[in-house]
Amino acid sequence: MTVYIDPPTWPGHGRLWSHLVSDASFEELHAFAARIGAPRRAFERDHYDLPAERYADAVQAGAVEIGSKELVRRLTAAGLRRPKNRRI
Repeated sequence: MTVYIDPPTWPGHGRLWSHLVSDASFEELHAFAARIGAPRRAFERDHYDLPAERYADAVQAGAVEIGSKELVRRLTAAGLRRPKNRRI
């Protein structure tokens, strides 16, 4: 059970963003996000969006740094991927 984060390379709202995911469960992901002070509104379908300035906080708290493609691969392998076009 691990929480992963990709580099803050995703632009939006004048900032760069990272994605934070779990390879075990959304419960694990929500608990980790709460520990680092990420608001629940930052959760989008299957990940948390974290601004670049919060990247180091997540890594210091135990998130494992991986590339974006590997992050999606692990999320999909865990059965937790929720594509935009899928209704939940």
